[in-house]
This record gives sequence, C-alpha cells and structure tokens, in this order.
Amino acid sequence: MVADGGPVLHIGVGVRSGATEAEVLALVREALAEAGLGEAGAYARVVADPEAGAYARVAGFATVEVRVGAPGIVGAAARLGVPVTGYPAEELAGVAVPHPSEVPLAATGTASVAEAAALRAAGPGAELLVPKRKSRRVTCAIATNVRFWPNEVTSVARLLPLTCGYIAGEPGTPHIPTPHTTADMDTHTDGPHTGTHAHDLRHHGDAEVRDEKLVDLAVNVRTATPPEWLRKRIAHSLTGLAQYPDGRSARAAVAERHDLPPARVLLTAGAAEAFVLLARALPVRRPVVVHPQFTEPEAALRDAGHEVRRVLLREEDGFRLDPAAVPEDADLVVIGNPTNPTSVLHPAETIAALARPGRYLVVDEAFMDAVPGEREALAGRTDLPGLVVLRSLTKTWGLAGLRIGYALAEPETVALLERAQPLWPVSTPALVAAEACMSRAALAEAEHAAHRIGTERAHLLAGLAEFDEVRTVAAAEGPFVLIRIEGADAVRERLRLLGFAARRGDTFPGLDRNWLRLAVRDRATTNRFLQALDQALLLAG
Repeated sequence: MVADGGPVLHIGVGVRSGATEAEVLALVREALAEAGLGEAGAYARVVADPEAGAYARVAGFATVEVRVGAPGIVGAAARLGVPVTGYPAEELAGVAVPHPSEVPLAATGTASVAEAAALRAAGPGAELLVPKRKSRRVTCAIATNVRFWPNEVTSVARLLPLTCGYIAGEPGTPHIPTPHTTADMDTHTDGPHTGTHAHDLRHHGDAEVRDEKLVDLAVNVRTATPPEWLRKRIAHSLTGLAQYPDGRSARAAVAERHDLPPARVLLTAGAAEAFVLLARALPVRRPVVVHPQFTEPEAALRDAGHEVRRVLLREEDGFRLDPAAVPEDADLVVIGNPTNPTSVLHPAETIAALARPGRYLVVDEAFMDAVPGEREALAGRTDLPGLVVLRSLTKTWGLAGLRIGYALAEPETVALLERAQPLWPVSTPALVAAEACMSRAALAEAEHAAHRIGTERAHLLAGLAEFDEVRTVAAAEGPFVLIRIEGADAVRERLRLLGFAARRGDTFPGLDRNWLRLAVRDRATTNRFLQALDQALLLAG
C-alpha cells in the first residue's frame, strides 16, 4: 500500500442510445477482470494476489460530453459510487487512440470514445491498461498513468488501495471508505441516481446560441425587448454616468410595487447575484435545493463551501412539490415558481407550508411576471418567517445584458445580504430600468405580454401533442415548456442543423439526455419549429 497520491484507474465508457445500466456494468466488470481485478463480493479486488488484501482505486467514469447524462452511464456510476466526467467531442478527437472506429468517428468526431475518454481522464503519460472492449451498445476501456502490465498486477496492485470509488459494497470488509456523492443525499433514491459530476450546473441556455445564427428557443428572454420606451429611458441615463449610482428611488419604486417598506428590498445585479449573496451571507448549515430547477442556486452554495442536499421532483408526479419530501432539518430551502425548466406553477400555499422559524425559504420568482395576474406569487407576503423572494427584470424586459433584479425579505435578512455586496453593485442604467419597470404602464404591458405568452404556449403544446414521440409537461405556466423525447440529445443536434437552438435538459438534476426545454415564441416561429422537429424526428427514425 502507498500513501495518498498513488496510481488510479480511469474507466472510459461509450454508449449508444438505449444502453442500460446493466449493460454498462457488465462490460465494465469484464474489463476489470481482464486487468486482473475481479469481484470478491462486490469490491474491485486484485485477484492475482488475493491474500494481499489490495483494492483498485477507480477514480470514475469518463465519456464524451453529450453522453454524460446517459441513463446507463449515470446509473452504473451511481451503483459503483463514482463520478462521471464528460469531455467535449472536439477535445477527445485530439486524443490518439490505438483502436479507432468509423462509427463513433461519424457520430461524435472521436475515433473511440472509450479509449479517448479514459486516456484524457488519466492525464499526461497515460497508458491503456485495457483497450477498447465492446458489447452490442457499450464500449469500455481502462487507462492509468502508471505502467501496469498484466505480469505486474501483483506488485502494482499493492500500490492501489481503494480510497474512493468501488464496485458496490461487500459487507464486513473493514477500512473501506464510503464514497460521497450528491446521489447519496437525494431524497428520492428510487429514481435515477445522479452524481455531483453528472450535471453541468454552470451550463445556461445562452451557450446554445452563442456565436451561431440560430432561431433561439434556448433562452427564456422575451423577444422584441427591451421596448422602445425602455431603451430611451436607459439611454437617457447615460448622461449621469459621472455620478455614483444612487439606488434609493429605484428601491422605493420596487417597495411600492409590492406594498412593502424599502427596508425589505435589496436591489441586485440580476437574480444570479442574489443567489451568490444568499450562499455567502446566510448562516445556514443544511441547505436543500428542490430540483429540477435553475442550477445557479446550487452552484453558488457549493462554491461557498456548503454541502447541498437535493429533493428531486418526479415526472410521474407532474414535477409537483410535496412539502413532506423536504427534510425537516433543512435550514435553507430553495425552489422556483414557476419552476425552470419544468414550467410548473406550484400553489402559493404549498410553498408557504415549507416556511418555519429557523429556516430560510428562498423562492425564485424570476418568471412570475409571465404568469397572468401573478397568481401563486409570494412576493409581498410578510407573514412567513424566513421568506426570501427573488425577482428578475431580465426575462420579461430583455435586460439580460444589463443585470437587474431584486430580493424581498425581512429587514434583518436584507441587511445581511447587503453587507455581502460590494459598493454600488447596481449600475445607474440598471437602476433607471428598475424604476421604469415598476410604473403602472409597465406593469400593464407585462400583464398583456403574460396573456399573449399563454396563448402562444397553448399553440406550441397543441403542435407538440401531434407527435407520438414527444411527451410534454402539460401543466406549463411559464414562458417555456419541457418535453421528453427518447434520444433528445441527438434530436437537438439535428434541430441545430435545421436552424433551431433548444435548451438541453441533462444539465438539470433530475433530468437526463432525453429532455429539452423550449422557449415560447410567436406562432409563425413555432410553426417553423414544428416543421423542423418533424424532419429531425424522421431522421432519427
């Protein structure tokens, strides 16, 4: 045995659509056996020297980025207790592999996903311990950055204690640490297991359209915004840029709009800044995030050093919240309403049931102004202990590039968050925009837009209902809809070739590669998209 820093094994995996957890596990176990590693009970034991008590340290699975959420890979990794890491296809294409194949090369641009991913994960000096092995829908390879030949298994195995990641578990074997993954903390453990590395929490819809001329169904900002009157107000504010920003007027306007005292309002550089402030400033130890939802809250909490537990809402329940699913000991609960990406609007009282003394209840209402009448809103409520409501002005008003939003909370909470902000966090143009969007005329315009979005959303859902391959979250109430298509990741790529960008779903905990989110657009755009979807599905068939 050696100290920490010893050699490790990296398992590269490639899968075709429909590959199951059982298929992936079977081939991985074959590859481990070929390396002289076999299962004693369920650990990866070095069988060449069974008396040595040595265990291989499996660092994790590696694969191409578009397959990182494949159910077979995710499920197998969770069973083994190891993370999944995905690499861009273009990065893997630059890795020389000894056993190239035309099929993965045509599909991903990588001559062998399994070999390239294993070598890339193992790093400089890596060598294949087990070259590519294939079953009907799975490929597997094992790499290490230490020379590890079959006739050296015994000597090298003594250098490979299992320190994280193993194959299931063998009762009664001492000194084998239990790996920690986000899947261990998921409240619903009978659904798909998802490790911390299986979802890119930093991926956002703008990445789907950046630098490409595509019809944008990936970003939820309302089209044809900001309106002309708002652009003029913002432009006029530029004459005052020599002075430091003064947020008092905008803060008062937000307070009046929600019938609150200004001490309950904090202006922020978009809702994203508010999530960072909450993660850094609030004295919490047991945060819980309800998923699927906007991933930035969890990312901010993790960046601040918090261990985050997840409550995963299920498709079979319509992605609706059951307050009883939230752990009673949670001192911070984060939920969206309407929720991104499911578009589900939870009843206000269902969410309010989560509030209690000693707990912060953070409700992301970034899309609430896209709901007619803002029914089910908690903004403006002062009777719920620990309530923090976040609002964004970037979606309805097309101000994503200006960064403006606000938090509504108890004065003590606002003071905590404000102390964590830098001086002058919101620019003068953003403050002017905030005040302008609180006017009666602006609120009436937003309400009209919300009704129009409802009409256009109904048209989109009706069109999607014509496809047998598409399953929708029919209870959508936001300016976007969530759909499920078997092999949606491949469909999304075909849609790109046809000129349309859709938001991938596999970066949201609780979803996988078979989900897409679509922004609601005008009827003409929707009709063109439905035609493109028809073509993409025909190609898939």
